[in-house]
Amino acid sequence: MTETTPPPSGPGTVVLNLTAGTGVLILHTPADLDGREIEISPESADDGPRTHSRVRARHIGTSIRYAAVYPDLAAGDYTIWRNPVTPAGTITVTGGHVTSCHWTSLTIRRPVPGPEPGPSTGTTPAEASTRRSGT
Repeated sequence: MTETTPPPSGPGTVVLNLTAGTGVLILHTPADLDGREIEISPESADDGPRTHSRVRARHIGTSIRYAAVYPDLAAGDYTIWRNPVTPAGTITVTGGHVTSCHWTSLTIRRPVPGPEPGPSTGTTPAEASTRRSGT
């Protein structure tokens, strides 16, 4: 089955449902992402189900902008995926609001894994090894 690409959206063609517990995410992107489907997932469930939206051209007055729209999202923190295994960033969706962010300014809020402390000294394994060898 071949999926067709919808034409660019015109003004007022996207219906957004905002409630106290649901919000909307608008992810603005560069033009080179036009047609790409970008996945998001609840931040607490990176290995869980994801939802996606296709980046589309949006005609606004005389200009064209590119964005993916994620309607009806439960309020909470979400991971935006660069590809199936690499997060591009995280964003918080607030119930009753439209959250807007830009692909080029996404950041990841979760801590980057670092070396774990050594057995009982509170040092990293490399520090513990250096202390043991005297170097």
